[in-house]
Amino acid sequence: MNTMTLWHISGWEFAALAFAALLVGFSKTAVSGANTVSLAVFAAVLPARASTGVLLPVLIAGDLLAVATYRRHAHWPTLWRLFPAVAAGVVVGTLFLMWADDGTVRTSIGAILLLMAAVTLWRRRRSGTDQAPEPDTGRAGRVKARSYGVLGGFTTMVANAGGPVMSMYLLSAGFRKLGFLGTSAFFFLIVNVSKVPFSVGLGLIDGHSLLLDAALVVFVVPGAFLGTWAVGRINQRLFERLVIAATAVGGVQLLLR
Repeated sequence: MNTMTLWHISGWEFAALAFAALLVGFSKTAVSGANTVSLAVFAAVLPARASTGVLLPVLIAGDLLAVATYRRHAHWPTLWRLFPAVAAGVVVGTLFLMWADDGTVRTSIGAILLLMAAVTLWRRRRSGTDQAPEPDTGRAGRVKARSYGVLGGFTTMVANAGGPVMSMYLLSAGFRKLGFLGTSAFFFLIVNVSKVPFSVGLGLIDGHSLLLDAALVVFVVPGAFLGTWAVGRINQRLFERLVIAATAVGGVQLLLR
């Protein structure tokens, strides 16, 4: 049965999805990981399993805009170190989606959101007490990259929620703002594009979902311009608090739904 017929999107629901798409553009060019709020909105408006397929092309549009903005600041050695572990995580996530039903996926997304909110709180507390972190080198750095890579690949495949995982890794590895944004832009563009065949094979992306994406991508562009303008002016601490609160509320809502 065509899942598109089950959505019955109202005007208010489309407005919520449009706002979430705008936030994707903003997060890709300003505060990486903030689109966990978008994830919660998509999973609340659409069937949770199908929402991951609809959101993916929207994320790719945001990634393209972020790469165009910060392409000169990417750190490729870090990317090459992460990709093999991320690929393994994507495969594990694909296998999970093959047997998980909508309720299981929705519960998993909610749990992942709450976990990411907790991780972000821990990262903010640590960054408030520590000096700039040292870059990861040696065996410990490789183990750390592989651990974060597998978790990031799994969460991004199951729930498009790899942003907070990779944000924590890049910050702990000593990246500053522009290097962080440039590296994460290329990372998520490559990872998200690689997920498309898996999503198509699982039936999460089809012609009907792409029609909805075509309408939503329009809202990613102003969000990206807003993020580019705000990245040097935003009150980062206050915004992160709002994102953490919204992420936690979204996770609880999905768990109780």
